[in-house]
Amino acid sequence: MILLASSLTDVGQVLSHVLSFQNFGELVVLVRNSLIAGALLGIVGGLIGPFVITRNLPFAVHGISELSFAGASIALLIGVNVVTGSLIGSVLAALIIGMLGNRARERNSIIAVLMPFGLGLGILALALYQGRSANKFGLLTGQIVSVDNPQLGWLLAISLVVIVTLLVVWRPLTFASIDPDVAAAAGIPVRTLSIVFMLALGLSVAVSVQIVGALLVLSLLVTPAAAALRLTVNPVVVPLLSMLFAVVSVVGGILLALGGGLPISPYVTTISFAIWLVCRLVGGRREKRGSRTRGRLLPPTGSTRQVSAVSSAPTKTEVAP
Repeated sequence: MILLASSLTDVGQVLSHVLSFQNFGELVVLVRNSLIAGALLGIVGGLIGPFVITRNLPFAVHGISELSFAGASIALLIGVNVVTGSLIGSVLAALIIGMLGNRARERNSIIAVLMPFGLGLGILALALYQGRSANKFGLLTGQIVSVDNPQLGWLLAISLVVIVTLLVVWRPLTFASIDPDVAAAAGIPVRTLSIVFMLALGLSVAVSVQIVGALLVLSLLVTPAAAALRLTVNPVVVPLLSMLFAVVSVVGGILLALGGGLPISPYVTTISFAIWLVCRLVGGRREKRGSRTRGRLLPPTGSTRQVSAVSSAPTKTEVAP
């Protein structure tokens, strides 16, 4: 009993530290820019996420984030704007993957080569950096108070570029993502669309790294879309649900992180995973219910044989005299 009481006390202390909301209203004012940035990133991630899954590119998101991390780390080392360094790394990775990775096997091989190179280069730059350790840690796991007015302007401009680009190429990109061979036969520039999409994905990763960190970008650009696709395949509803799930994950993660004073990433990933888990359970129940309904509509096996036997029996006119 004593050990149980001690364990419960320890758990209570941990929860009080992780979810402490003293002076919460004052802290919300301090992270207003981060909340706006989180909402923007949720919209961007929700729009681009379904295409990432349809085109089988979750692995590419992680590869781009590693080079984005390397660019941001080098920028931090030499004293340049971190957003600029992150953008250069992301766009470079997106161009390499988009131009060289025509097939899935080639693309995965290129990403597997880029990932350790980018991560190693970023770690080297952080090891040489002599500034605050919080800046190093924030590039990997995200920060909630790091978005100042200039960075918010950058994020807003890049987000608008990505959103407008996706809206312009939405219909042909959807066609090319579902069936690239038929789309190419129909005259759609599949290769050009692929490069355009990879550039939009690179920009999305670059801005996401500033909030959730390089290691956990998948929770923003992939998990919400995966959750939405468990509920529906409607081409209009999926991006709307994906955006909703992404915004709830990021904004909710920021608000919860204010209570514990911890990095934002554990909260964002936990909320995103919880949404995906609920959607998966709901989708699984719907699939079971649908299979049971189809089973009831089908005739029994015995009756099927009887119907076939009757239909194959000769009629009176077919019987020989």
